Amino acid sequence: MRAGGRLPMRRAINWYVAAISALAIGWGFAAFFSGAAFSSSAVTDALLLCGLAISAELLGYVLPQSAVGTIAFIPYLAASVVVPGWPSVLAVGVVKIIAEICARRAPIKAVLNVSGHVVMQLVAVSVYVALGGMSLKSIVDLHNLTHVTRVVGGPALIAFGAALIVNNLIVMSAIAMTSGRSVAGVMQQNNRLTFGLDFLAIPLVFVFAWVYAEYGVIAAATCWVPILGLRQVHRANLELERTNEELLELMVRSLEARDAYTSGHSRRVQQYSAVISRAIGLSERDVRDVSRAALLHDVGKIHEKYAPVLAKQDKLTPEEWAIIQDHPADGANLVATMTRLRDVVPAIRHHHENWDGTGYPDGLAGDLIPLASRIIRFADTIDAMTTERPYRLPLTPAQVRAEIIRCRGTQFDPGIADRLISSALWSTLFVPTPQMASPRLAIIAGSAATPSDQNRRPARSMR
Repeated sequence: MRAGGRLPMRRAINWYVAAISALAIGWGFAAFFSGAAFSSSAVTDALLLCGLAISAELLGYVLPQSAVGTIAFIPYLAASVVVPGWPSVLAVGVVKIIAEICARRAPIKAVLNVSGHVVMQLVAVSVYVALGGMSLKSIVDLHNLTHVTRVVGGPALIAFGAALIVNNLIVMSAIAMTSGRSVAGVMQQNNRLTFGLDFLAIPLVFVFAWVYAEYGVIAAATCWVPILGLRQVHRANLELERTNEELLELMVRSLEARDAYTSGHSRRVQQYSAVISRAIGLSERDVRDVSRAALLHDVGKIHEKYAPVLAKQDKLTPEEWAIIQDHPADGANLVATMTRLRDVVPAIRHHHENWDGTGYPDGLAGDLIPLASRIIRFADTIDAMTTERPYRLPLTPAQVRAEIIRCRGTQFDPGIADRLISSALWSTLFVPTPQMASPRLAIIAGSAATPSDQNRRPARSMR
């Protein structure tokens, strides 16, 4: 099944790259034969300006799903207003080919990257010219930046924005095809890290182009050095954040490795929590915070005292049940030792509290329970109900819905319950994704178990 699934995917991405390449080549030739004539000095300007991007290309950093982030777009797009025609398109293609060779990327990725950047440059040039833009070097009062901005600033900024959007769509669509995720999902994961800053840099692109046009390549290179430095600081922050996320994932994997029943549980609860958060209208920032807490909600079970309890197949004794009830507090205490994660500590501590106050560890009720904990309570239960048990198959969506309605106001926040089951996102909870593809054999803590479940396997169903 896997090989069969990968083959159509590989064919699809091959056709996609071929289509983008054909677009870049066809459009590029059309621009060359239909465009205005340019002098050799214009070609030199384009090559020199785009050549500055080599340093940025070599200092690229890896984003989620193997995307690569750079600020090479600054000199590339600057070239589109200094030499708004085929020379800047050619220069981008040449420089990008050199960068891909130096990076030793796989041919399919290299072709896509080169083609995508050529299309990006063609978009920038076409939009700029269509809006009445002209070469910065042809402006009479070039030394006056205010005048230059008034004459061509609007077309330039629009052209830069359009080009960045097109390039982003090209790359993220390819990643979505290879990862089996939606384009929106991939863009959300990657763009929150860099795309906002890239758009904020659009005015900088215009100023950088003006510096080159007015003062030449030496002045532009001098300005380029601190820009690279600032981006490297941002790169270090991104890599630190990614390392932290990977350490969290490693911690969760270590926890799940000790209990086959819970393999993949934390990642599934994370995914469910994100869907539920969006269903009730939380902002993307809040969704990320809830997702992080959900990933770590059971981390307290990494303590050695839980190993024999988690491995037990029979009903838990009162003493063992008392031990398992310690895991939310233990997890919160463990996570509290990490400065960057202290915001999620309450969500972890209270993810087994019930709306009516019958939960643990503190017996909180109603709105006193953190919102993130209430969301995780839903996600945790949904995963329990939709995983296979030795004595029953996973519940159907209709059965899950019925259980949520039954436990509305007792185990669950009634407001969240109502908004979730009436949301258009409800059905997406039951659509498997690559992130939720672990074998669904887990019986997870805190399920809204049916009476028959409680009679047959109460210990496992309530952990």
